[in-house]
Amino acid sequence: MLLTVLVLFGSFFVMLLAGVPISAGIGIASIITALTSGIPADTLAVVASLRCFSGLDSFSLLALPFFSLGGNIMNKGGIARRLVRLARLLVGWVPGYLATTNVLANMFFGAVSGSSVAATSAMGSIMSPLERDEGYDPNYSAAVNICSAPTGILIPPSGPLILFSITAGGVSVAALFMGGYLTGAILGIAVAALAIVLAVKKGYKKSDVKETDPAWKIWVDAIPSLLAVIIVMGGILTGKFTATEAGVVMCLYCGLLAVIYREMNLKTFYDLLADTMKSSATILFLIAASSIMSFVMSYTGIPAAISAGLMSVSNNRYVLLLIMNVFLLVMGMFLDLTPAVLIFTPIFLPIARSIGMSDVHFGLMLIMNLGIGSVTPPVGSCLFVGCGVGNVKIEGVTKYIVPIFASMVIALFLVTFIPAIPLIIPYLCNLVPSFWWN
Repeated sequence: MLLTVLVLFGSFFVMLLAGVPISAGIGIASIITALTSGIPADTLAVVASLRCFSGLDSFSLLALPFFSLGGNIMNKGGIARRLVRLARLLVGWVPGYLATTNVLANMFFGAVSGSSVAATSAMGSIMSPLERDEGYDPNYSAAVNICSAPTGILIPPSGPLILFSITAGGVSVAALFMGGYLTGAILGIAVAALAIVLAVKKGYKKSDVKETDPAWKIWVDAIPSLLAVIIVMGGILTGKFTATEAGVVMCLYCGLLAVIYREMNLKTFYDLLADTMKSSATILFLIAASSIMSFVMSYTGIPAAISAGLMSVSNNRYVLLLIMNVFLLVMGMFLDLTPAVLIFTPIFLPIARSIGMSDVHFGLMLIMNLGIGSVTPPVGSCLFVGCGVGNVKIEGVTKYIVPIFASMVIALFLVTFIPAIPLIIPYLCNLVPSFWWN
């Protein structure tokens, strides 16, 4: 069994280091492992093709491209600027207010777009020039933007949470979404707290910007954007539409706002459709390839073997959770979020269930882990996008990311070891039976 595990993950990481695309690497590593495990080639060919198509034959999967398109429309449709103004109105009294504004704006925008990379790009493009004008260290500004962006994959609507739901076999999307609110807020607060501490040390002041518009007008401008979340979540919770249908509603609503704001033309909309199709095709190809890996792991008994191995180390719930968190944090540094969810959900979910952890709690912990990994090298998507829009180098940003990363890990441990944090809101909404260990 150890040899099978080494062949599967060893060949996968060798191909990653060789520059093979992740989706192709997953498929090739799965085929190599299957052939070395004694599965006949003709059987593998039939099963692999069936698994690929069955893995994609899901109505729920349609939610991913729809939410992605809705987020892209929000990004280019004038929403980000309005959310930044509202965030500055709320936290302008805080030292280093522009950094805290960035955190809050990322939380707002994440709640609308559901994408950490989109939030990094949109908020970085807006906030970086403002912070440079007020004398902020560009490396500090970029670090805060990068580290606060993962709140966007926790605060619903969230594509990664939908992906986890599908991979885990149909975990309630509504429960995951409701649990994401407090989980994402805890992460945002952790980043904002360190941003304020660093701002005080560097002597950054509170806001002295005089808005030309009154506070009520800023709120009125921002409320339509925030209503997108209420419409989507309200429809899901009341049963008016499914998560997939919610994605369609979000696209229509965001498109209507973009037309009203007159900040997006037909050329821009065409580009958004093209970007959405490309990103969706990438995700679907990953899902198809991971379906082969899922079959190979099930056939060879890899998840059960890993579970038994961890349980042999300790049967203490807290020790096992600590091991899982450390492993996922490290893996998040090397893998993008989508393939990591597809690979590690079937491995660790049975372990989480065996120690009394609910599927919703585990899903939020998993996504939070991998989101934190997106701010670290060598594969951190938010890190590279944030450095690009902030026009800074990774070496300069790292000295600020390290202390903020530590605060993010503290927030992760709070979410991991205190089940009430991610589960209390779903429990109050009657979406989970308990807000503690099963």
